[in-house]
Amino acid sequence: GSKPIPGDGYGAQWRHMDTWRQGIPAGDGAGWADRRAGRFKNGTKASLMAKRGTLLIFSQVYIPDPASAGQHIADAAEESARRGWRVVVYTSARGYDDPSIRYPKREVIRGVEVRRLPLSSFGKGSLLIRLIAQSCYMTQAVLYGTFLRDLRLVMVSTNPPFVGLGGTIVSWLRRAPLVWWVMDMNPDQLVATGTLKPRSLPVRIFDWFNRLTLRQSRDIVALDRFMGDRLVSKEPVASKLHVMPPWPHDDVLSRRPSRPNPFRDEQGFGDSLVIMYSGNHALQHSLETLLDAAKRFESDPRILFVFVGGGVGKARVQRRIDQGATNIRSLPYQPLAKLGDSLSAADIHVVSMGDEVVGIVHPCKIYGAMFVARPILFFGPEESHVGDIMNRYPIGRMVRHGDVDAAVAAISDLAAMSPAGRAALGDRAAEVAANEFSREELLRQFCDVLDGTDGNPSRSPRTA
Repeated sequence: GSKPIPGDGYGAQWRHMDTWRQGIPAGDGAGWADRRAGRFKNGTKASLMAKRGTLLIFSQVYIPDPASAGQHIADAAEESARRGWRVVVYTSARGYDDPSIRYPKREVIRGVEVRRLPLSSFGKGSLLIRLIAQSCYMTQAVLYGTFLRDLRLVMVSTNPPFVGLGGTIVSWLRRAPLVWWVMDMNPDQLVATGTLKPRSLPVRIFDWFNRLTLRQSRDIVALDRFMGDRLVSKEPVASKLHVMPPWPHDDVLSRRPSRPNPFRDEQGFGDSLVIMYSGNHALQHSLETLLDAAKRFESDPRILFVFVGGGVGKARVQRRIDQGATNIRSLPYQPLAKLGDSLSAADIHVVSMGDEVVGIVHPCKIYGAMFVARPILFFGPEESHVGDIMNRYPIGRMVRHGDVDAAVAAISDLAAMSPAGRAALGDRAAEVAANEFSREELLRQFCDVLDGTDGNPSRSPRTA
């Protein structure tokens, strides 16, 4: 958990170096010290697991909502429940992208107690609407979490962006350790997209909240080395920082040919060479260069550009279709059960990373594309997490944003390859994914961080 993944360029500076100074947290008893020392009563881990108490998770999204953040939270929650925690998740009662979707107020999903809060999602119509919903969600979550029985651990991510403050409040009031899983960074993202000025009052307040959360957290998980650097620049937290990417859902992904494929048949792709972008169409991951390149291939019936998913940036794709593009298809998010078929329907997968958001957001979609053994067409800066991967391993092509000629050349090059040539690139990608980004291994490492059994016996909760 505390070690960097092989080859990610992170050095020993992120390994834990603290000494245990603050003693056993209130209310946790000798079992906490035994855990930190790696000792288990009766010589078994199972006997200790039964006494772990309640793990509280704040996340505005949770399954069955299709947002990937909620799916990763669910994986960690379910694994923690299997390890003996009582896991309680506070989430939204309505869909994240589509607030017309309603979920049960309370249910138990694979051992996890899911409690859904009202007035927590009004869609993504505007930043103000999202802010109101996020504030309502966090207020309710903090109030409920403050009085949750037998609370021993709090875990928050970054959905909503300032939920770290809520976790900090509950952690401090209840004297429970806090783990912060940083999936993206705000206000950095708002500054990078030009929504807020770097020295504006909201940015300074938001950054102050983040520094509180960094200081209060017992452990912090960042998704790549660039994100880790950015966190350390805000607060000296290298001693409690873990760098590990989010795991792909390789349990539903496998190498399979693009033909025959039930999703391809269902969507009528025929024998086209399918270039697919699948996932969140965020404005910070520009698709303009790809869309401009697609326009140049409109007279080539062999190539089809498919955009699967949702997000604010999807409107730009739809606008091209409305303007008459004949070689572009737009499809909604697909349920997790169909993810393997939908990703495998592509011949080439697109990954995009905005120049301004390196270290602020993480390009999760590359892992699924690698696991289904497809070549990667990457739009973004070479100095980035995806750039690191593609410089180490020949698994596709890189194009800088704005260079439409280079995009056309890269697409033409990949299209001109024999199926066997593209398959060789994809097989190499799948091999790298299996070796470095295994769901089983990364999920184990993450839950070891939650348990405090990741090899560092010296952490204790901090106060803000």
